[in-house]
Amino acid sequence: MGWGKGFYTCYINSRCFAIMYIFSSIFITKILTVIHAMKHKLLFLLLLFAAAPAFPQSERPKELVQKAIALMDEGNYDASIATLEEALVLDPKNPNIEYELALAYYLKEDYSKALDATKKLIKTKKAFDQVYQLRGNSYDMMGNRDKALKTYEAGLKKFPSSGPLYLEKGIVLLKEEQNEQALATFEAGIAAAPLHPSNYYWAAKLFLGSEEEVWGMLYGELFRVLEPNSERSTEISKLLYDTYKSEIKYTSDTSMSVSFSKNNIIGFSKKGSSLNLPFGTVAYETTLAMSAAGTRQIDLASLNKIRTSFVQNFYKNEINTRFDNPLFQWQQTLLNEQQLEAYNYWLLQAGNPEQYNSWLEQNQAQLDAFVAWFNENGQPISKDSYVHRSKLDNISLTAGE
Repeated sequence: MGWGKGFYTCYINSRCFAIMYIFSSIFITKILTVIHAMKHKLLFLLLLFAAAPAFPQSERPKELVQKAIALMDEGNYDASIATLEEALVLDPKNPNIEYELALAYYLKEDYSKALDATKKLIKTKKAFDQVYQLRGNSYDMMGNRDKALKTYEAGLKKFPSSGPLYLEKGIVLLKEEQNEQALATFEAGIAAAPLHPSNYYWAAKLFLGSEEEVWGMLYGELFRVLEPNSERSTEISKLLYDTYKSEIKYTSDTSMSVSFSKNNIIGFSKKGSSLNLPFGTVAYETTLAMSAAGTRQIDLASLNKIRTSFVQNFYKNEINTRFDNPLFQWQQTLLNEQQLEAYNYWLLQAGNPEQYNSWLEQNQAQLDAFVAWFNENGQPISKDSYVHRSKLDNISLTAGE
């Protein structure tokens, strides 16, 4: 499909936050660590000697590490370990080489030696967040989830903005069936590292399997944008489409229902001068119902119309004055730039691939223009401007407004 299937699949009981893994929890953790390992390779090659002494007389340590990484990627862990040990002899104070050695042991499934290598790094105070991540994962693979959690928490004290550490902690909590704590951890990871995709992925899946689908819709869309080309992204694309289809229901020829949130509690501030309004029912569902008026079915074409009308109604009716957020602002920009239709079809394509392909046959140039625009204009969020449930839910409305 381009820009878009999940590298593993997790089904969620739709009303009880219960998770059933298709793969074993051990395999899931291993996949995650391998993926994290692959992601850091290019960055590692650029930064390898940033924290180490210069070697004007020889490039040999760098060459050895490059060779070791290639061997690791090929699955030749013993040769990779031997090569990294040779590099350490030449550059014994480089923490990145020590980390690569720990990773090679981990991938070889020699978790005790991976723990030894990470312990050495932590003792020398040269550890970075991935060291704690790898150490915690090693404990997890050895069946010691308690020590894994303590390791992630220790890492977060030193690196409070580490998205991967929140991710790993949340996954272990899921394995322990502490789903509410896991969700809170993923959301904390979103707040601490808004550009790290995986916390959005898990938060979206949990919310889309609950009665508060509204947050899964927002987090899922953001994940899709942050990680557009993965199998997980395609998985979320289908989940978003399916949730629209299941929660917008046509009850008769003249009526419909929209249900993305059960939170309809309106609270009062301590002084009693303002109302605390729930975003899901007051802003999202109301605007969505208004935008779906006149449609009689849910497919890609109708969802494009609904989502376009949603943006228009959200700003026309000034709902943004109390519930604005970077995602809806970005959608408005897409509308103004005439890119919203292509974006909507791309976003939800996995829910109805036949209809998407039919649209694409007639609109390839339109999609190409959107992709070019996206590549040039980047993400809708940043470190300082991001979407989070705590920023939107229970917005205060001062008396007299």
